[in-house]
Amino acid sequence: MHTRRAILAAAPFLATAALAQGWSPSGPVRIIVPFPAGGTTDILARLYAQRLTETLGVSVVVENRGGGGGSIGADVVAKAAPDGQTLLFHNLTFSTTTAALEFAGRAPHSIERDFAPITLGAGVPNVLLVNAQVPARNLTEFVAWARAQNPPPFYGSTGPGSTANLVVEVLKRDGGFQMEHVPFRGAAPLVQEMLAGRIALGTDQLSSSLQHIRAGTLRPIATLSATRMRVLPEVPTVREQGFPNAELLGWNGFFAPARTPEAVLARLFAEIAAAAQNPALAERIRELGAEPGGNPVAEFTAQVHGQVAAIRPLVRELRMTVE
Repeated sequence: MHTRRAILAAAPFLATAALAQGWSPSGPVRIIVPFPAGGTTDILARLYAQRLTETLGVSVVVENRGGGGGSIGADVVAKAAPDGQTLLFHNLTFSTTTAALEFAGRAPHSIERDFAPITLGAGVPNVLLVNAQVPARNLTEFVAWARAQNPPPFYGSTGPGSTANLVVEVLKRDGGFQMEHVPFRGAAPLVQEMLAGRIALGTDQLSSSLQHIRAGTLRPIATLSATRMRVLPEVPTVREQGFPNAELLGWNGFFAPARTPEAVLARLFAEIAAAAQNPALAERIRELGAEPGGNPVAEFTAQVHGQVAAIRPLVRELRMTVE
């Protein structure tokens, strides 16, 4: 009886493993990162590409296709052949940009219809940052400071409809203050403008801003996660500071084009999940302030699709679009 239960419990894994053995890439695999080089998503994608090159036996290369809040690079993958040779590595902004494009009536693709989620690459907290010249030490102080500015200060985002755009618009609505939006093509140029003092406020994934936080050139005033970050335990969450509507779970994950065969998806999942558990790669991810992924396909799919459904009403209320 115990043997039978063990066999039944192992059946899903064995089925996936059997499928995974049925496909190998016939040539180089591209990982499309829909942002410029230098941001968290790009850094993580390159770590995975290096490991997957070793395990898949072919070159796995990262290709940066920035613009449109991540929608341009995503559309490359949506229209690619569903053969496992072209993958998307995206983040939380995928959810917000998709909702904004839908609201504008010109969405070139749908997360639910045009992509096959594979697995989480890493869970990465998002943090709300100010430049060193802004006197605020927390979100409450920042709101008071912003209300007193005339003209309103600038905030930056990774593009219209992006996570940063949505979060700050929610904060403006709930906090009763004004800011002018300046969109960028990715986190790296946004952070550079914050360091230069031209952008007062921005949202970034912790991994790509941690070095600046530690150097004191950028100051974290809140995290968007449900709990405080292990790396920065002194920084309160937005919910703790009275802004629960700005709470968003940060992630980076892998997607294939829709209609990719199950055998291909199974092999990709198996290799990516194994890479996430590789001790050297996992340690490097944690050094970046993130947590390694590799969760089941169904769990990752529910996470992403559920987030899009929750964001859509906010996007409509705030009338956010992607230019």
